[in-house]
Amino acid sequence: MSNDEIKELIQLVIESGIAELEIQRGEDRVRIRRTLEPMQETVASASLPTTFVEAGQPGAGPAPNANEHIVKSPIVGTYYESPKPSDPPFVKLGDSVEPGQVLCIIESMKLMNEIESEFAGTVVAKLMENGRPVEYGEALFAIRSR
Repeated sequence: MSNDEIKELIQLVIESGIAELEIQRGEDRVRIRRTLEPMQETVASASLPTTFVEAGQPGAGPAPNANEHIVKSPIVGTYYESPKPSDPPFVKLGDSVEPGQVLCIIESMKLMNEIESEFAGTVVAKLMENGRPVEYGEALFAIRSR
């Protein structure tokens, strides 16, 4: 599934007002959830994953366009938005990022792998829930380039 197709799906969720959309084509799978209540900060723990911001949430920014990039997971593992449960997330919605800046950690086989931005821009969507298993190629962030 191409980045443009994912962006179209995000736009579809925003415009239609549906709460969740999941599509699988062959080995590619995309799930987009929309929440309508404001994001609440929570503390991550092994038993209670934190709240996450998804495309289409109020304040998530306008619909994706040509200058947005989807950051995908390069490995299979568990997604973490901060180095420790008590620490703030590496990035929040609206944060400016630079190439090489850490966006999240993916734990794979007891190794913590820092996922860095390849783009300079602004985080416009966080597409993954803290503590959730991720697959290779699964969308993590949308970053609007400068």
